[in-house]
Amino acid sequence: MTREAPPPGSDEVQIDVAYCGICGTDLHIYLGHMDQRVGFERTIGHEMSGTVAALGQGVCDLEVGQRIVVRPLASCGACPACKAGHDHICHNLKFIGIDTDGAFQEKWNVPATAIHGLPAGIDLLEAALIEPLAVACHDVERGKVAAGDDVLVIGGGPIGLLIALMAREAGGNVAISEINPARLDYARKLGFAVYNPTETDVARTIHDLTGSKGADVIFEVSGTQSGVDLMTAAAATRGRLVIVAIHATKPKVDLFQFFWRELELVGARVYRPEDYDRAMDALANGVVDAGSFITDVHPFSDIQGAFDQLAVNSSAIKSVIEVAGVSS
Repeated sequence: MTREAPPPGSDEVQIDVAYCGICGTDLHIYLGHMDQRVGFERTIGHEMSGTVAALGQGVCDLEVGQRIVVRPLASCGACPACKAGHDHICHNLKFIGIDTDGAFQEKWNVPATAIHGLPAGIDLLEAALIEPLAVACHDVERGKVAAGDDVLVIGGGPIGLLIALMAREAGGNVAISEINPARLDYARKLGFAVYNPTETDVARTIHDLTGSKGADVIFEVSGTQSGVDLMTAAAATRGRLVIVAIHATKPKVDLFQFFWRELELVGARVYRPEDYDRAMDALANGVVDAGSFITDVHPFSDIQGAFDQLAVNSSAIKSVIEVAGVSS
């Protein structure tokens, strides 16, 4: 569908979108799992990079042509969470690209408050990883990963792999539990200890490797009941358990383990502005090898094919759409 791009409104920025990654949530929307929330005419996409095309009235701290990424959150500013300084988990939060139109379009208008300028040294294709990497930065901060911590990441998809990389950067000894052979191979190439729970008793292995202690920090990124079971079984005394995945149904949690071992359960949702800063620093410093993490780039004309391929082929780590031919 072709339509005329409206000019940016007051306090908005119009963006020439360069690249946009396909998120797991995007795939859920494509497969019809979120129709009630999204509807049937929404333009989705949020893992993006681009350049400023035009400035709306009142925007004075950005320049046309500036290279940017978007932190796709719009908070109300008035709810208890916002008043407490937690606007990233606003009670009335709108996720731009899910609750409003997103970045799978050549020109995109967003609130100026959502813009982050790109530093020199990060090209626009790499920058499409900043949004998911910011998720990982926030998750690792919520888990308070410290040097020497034994860390288990349950689920080695894109977010799980980025969490593993950032947890290792924080000094953790990181292992990954995953069943997908391609993801296991990639995690192994990154230097992580990897375990397939269909072949290995991961909890027992973690306890054996840590002298019966268990993992100090565990990230549940699988969204499965078996992942939740492993989360409590592998935890050390006073272990910190971080729920990252969105579970389709309410999982059962072994609360006896929380009592006996004084475990801590922490939620982690999206990111704060400083997580974007950390993500850009990590990308600029080579913590993530964007060249291998981005496994395929599709032209905008083949966006249908890219989604179809992901729906049947889970060997990709990160698929990216080149929305417009913008110079990096």
